[in-house]
Amino acid sequence: MDEPMENPVSRDDFDLQQFFPYLTRVFYKSVSSSITDLYSASYDMTPPEWRTMAILGREGRLTAAEVVNRSSMDKVTVSRAVKKMSALGLLDKTSNQADGRSTVLHLSAKGRKIYLELVPKMLAVEQELLKGVSSQDYQLLVQLFEKIKFNALQISASKQ
Repeated sequence: MDEPMENPVSRDDFDLQQFFPYLTRVFYKSVSSSITDLYSASYDMTPPEWRTMAILGREGRLTAAEVVNRSSMDKVTVSRAVKKMSALGLLDKTSNQADGRSTVLHLSAKGRKIYLELVPKMLAVEQELLKGVSSQDYQLLVQLFEKIKFNALQISASKQ
């Protein structure tokens, strides 16, 4: 009778506190919470609404599908953000002349005003977050993010 093969990895080998996906989650949560209060408390916006505002603030006029493509959000999340932003008077919709089936989104005057108020505050928090980080270290960090993101996409693609 064959004996079961022992797993070479023991439970003692796994340390959640050193597990890269966990470290990434903790990092994300810390960074994200450092800016969330800027738009949530003062403007009653959620992270998807702020991301939508930031994309439209920079790009101008886009369809919801284009917002999805420029963000890390799915269609449902963008749709909910657009619906709430419309209700708050932060964005306007116009018919898409190139495609009669979709609408083009753009910040309303109120939305643009809030965007212009928030951007300097966001940039100030970014500066605080990066305090003590050299420009070379920052560039290295961005390069590492890109490598790891590429690897993650390869892992996801191999599962399909």
